Amino acid sequence: MKTLRALTLALAAAGVLTLAHAQGLRPEIGKPLQQASELLKAGKTRDALAKVKEAEAVSGKTGAEQLMIGRMEAAVAQRGGDPGTAVRAREASYGKAGGAEQAQTAESLAFSYAQLRDWNKSMQWAGKAQQHGRDSAQLRQLVQYLQAQTGDYEAIGKAAAADIAAAERAGRRPDEGDLLRLADAQQRQGQTTAYVGTLEKLLAYYPKKDYWGAYLGRLTRKPGFSDRFALDVLRLKLASDTLEKTEDYMEMAQLALQEKLPDEALKIIDKGFANGALGKGPEADRHQRLKDLAIKRRAERKDAIAGDASAAMAAKDGNELVNIGYAYVTMGEVDRGIELIEKGIATDSLKRPADAKLRLGMAQLQSPKLKAKGQQTLRKLKGDDGVAEIGRLWTVLGR
Repeated sequence: MKTLRALTLALAAAGVLTLAHAQGLRPEIGKPLQQASELLKAGKTRDALAKVKEAEAVSGKTGAEQLMIGRMEAAVAQRGGDPGTAVRAREASYGKAGGAEQAQTAESLAFSYAQLRDWNKSMQWAGKAQQHGRDSAQLRQLVQYLQAQTGDYEAIGKAAAADIAAAERAGRRPDEGDLLRLADAQQRQGQTTAYVGTLEKLLAYYPKKDYWGAYLGRLTRKPGFSDRFALDVLRLKLASDTLEKTEDYMEMAQLALQEKLPDEALKIIDKGFANGALGKGPEADRHQRLKDLAIKRRAERKDAIAGDASAAMAAKDGNELVNIGYAYVTMGEVDRGIELIEKGIATDSLKRPADAKLRLGMAQLQSPKLKAKGQQTLRKLKGDDGVAEIGRLWTVLGR
């Protein structure tokens, strides 16, 4: 958000007298006010104020002339860093103005009082401006600023949520600032579940590394999230370039080995060695031993997987078919892996059908001809244990 001073100066500039305004005044008033306007645009506030005083000295002023003098005095005072004078001038002219003029004057007063750090008065005048139909970008930003100053995070959250919902209804991408304001308001109010949901929207619309890190760092703490998805969270971190710690690389590789996925484990280890997360420091020997183990297990898996697949085909349930199918995927045999996963799902005897469909969708994303189908598979996932969230995140990464 722009600083308060920048917004206030922008508004003061908007209130500068134009030639059209000056033409409706007597020359002895219109001319010095027009000169004051030009001086103000040039940043010569002291000279501009002198011209305002010249217009003020004219006798027999009409209500319209007093209004224009007051507006110019307020604009000069605002630009000159004298919000107290600006307030007095604008409040004096508010009652003399028409509807549109009142709206602009109320908005200007809201900014002047904000400069004086009178948050309540500023909010009151902002409310009056809105009642008059004023809805400028500067006014909306001021209201957000005031809500933050007063700690009214409930109001900030409601306003941001309304703007986000309106954008989504219109088929537009919500403003990133609105999403960030909503996330901040939710976090400050301790609304953890809602906060994580807003972070997910930030990822969907603005998939930046910082948002990935913030979301994945909190996902495992979400109520009901299952520990069995620990490897999946690390996979997402690796894919989003947010896996950075040495211990995370080690844990991920070890979990992959436990899942009988040595090819995946070796890819993780190789990446860690390549980027310096592994192979250095006092535990470099341990890292190498893990790599040697992954190489050994990969050779063993390659020799045994065909026989394991045949045995799984003869089994009564499809759980092992899904596991072996995904192992084939990690080995680069994506089509063969998808075939086995689909056969496992077709048995209709799985312990966790949604987990199997998650593996299927992840595999389909790796097949150019099935990528769109993979997006559909992952979007259809249901569950409150983390499987649906992981599926949605892969659709973002797989776009």
